[in-house]
Amino acid sequence: MKAGLYIHIPFCKSRCSYCDFATDVYRSADAVERYVGALVREISDFTIPDSEIPDSEIPVSKIPGPKIRKFQTPDPGDAGANEEESEITNQKSEIETVYFGGGTPSLLTSKQLESVLEAIRAKFVIADDAEVTLEMNPATVTPGKLRDFRSLGVNRASFGVQTFDDRALKLLARGHDANDARETLKLLRMAGFENISFDLIGGLPDQSLADWKANLNEALELAPEHLSLYLLEIHEGTPLAEQLRSNRRPMPDEDLAGEMYETMVEMTAASGLAQYEISNFARPGFESRHNSKYWRLEPVYGFGVSAHSFDGTSRYSNERDTNRYVTLVENGESPEVYREQTDLASEFVFLGLRMMRGIDFEEYKERFGVDLLKDRADEIVRLTSLNLLKSDETSLGLTRKGALFSNEVFQEFI
Repeated sequence: MKAGLYIHIPFCKSRCSYCDFATDVYRSADAVERYVGALVREISDFTIPDSEIPDSEIPVSKIPGPKIRKFQTPDPGDAGANEEESEITNQKSEIETVYFGGGTPSLLTSKQLESVLEAIRAKFVIADDAEVTLEMNPATVTPGKLRDFRSLGVNRASFGVQTFDDRALKLLARGHDANDARETLKLLRMAGFENISFDLIGGLPDQSLADWKANLNEALELAPEHLSLYLLEIHEGTPLAEQLRSNRRPMPDEDLAGEMYETMVEMTAASGLAQYEISNFARPGFESRHNSKYWRLEPVYGFGVSAHSFDGTSRYSNERDTNRYVTLVENGESPEVYREQTDLASEFVFLGLRMMRGIDFEEYKERFGVDLLKDRADEIVRLTSLNLLKSDETSLGLTRKGALFSNEVFQEFI
């Protein structure tokens, strides 16, 4: 299967009160330029995992044995070995999705984005029909910048609206107003973007069901190809968590959040957007191909500060502090700080259940050599009896109730 790439751009105009991502406030153009230089170097230094090179292209002398690595340095005097080594090292892996996340990637200049894309193309083969997504925030783009992004190959835009309520936007420290969001969508259309997604958050403090319906109505009237609709999660250490703890803001109502979830599922369906994942809705053919890789347990290689990767067997992640990340890369050191082998069978279940299509029993058996219904019989029987899971002869999936209580369901398979 072809891999995807995730590129993390941490810079933001301001930090939102609910955010716990690895972000930094945009303080100087020089700091951003230095970060982009480190990012380009990390991509350029990337070594294609062994599993990405077809066996037919590995010279017999280089097939690894118990103590031999495929990229083992040959004897300097062996010219033939050097030639073989060059052939293997230069073998490019094909990728089919590139996702620039953050932070606010749209704060990059066109030239900076181009330098990152050039580094990617030098290291990978980007499929002709690749999905190339750039996250952006309203009020961070101009018509000229969007045309440049489009000409560089960005063909999908994802921007954070969060709410069309200006008062709520101020309380969330978003740094834009609702009209900025409307104008951004217009600018994207004018620049030729035909695949646009934006986010909304429900369950905000003081937000009523009527407020949520008004947000959904406006979102659907704007007719994006894709919507990501989330219920608010409170992360420790964020300003919002402190505001709730000190009673400066009211705690979100869990029952009301349940009503909001039911409402968004019904309203999106009525407008022609199909729910293909717990929080994601799309017109046919516009599902996020990149995010689907995570849910299908397909390889995604991450670059940049705090970026996470999955190579098919292991998960690993980079340094979370931006300055530390840049210093490590500039000194020729790996920015990787964490790596673990994963329980692939369990991850396949709880990630696959996020998607409305569920888990295909035959695919699970082909991948792991066991029958899922027998392997996890106790959990499946109990969750089915609680109307949280549903199954037929071919697949296992969440019920509507199961989607609302998905975290509790997933916990059973971890």
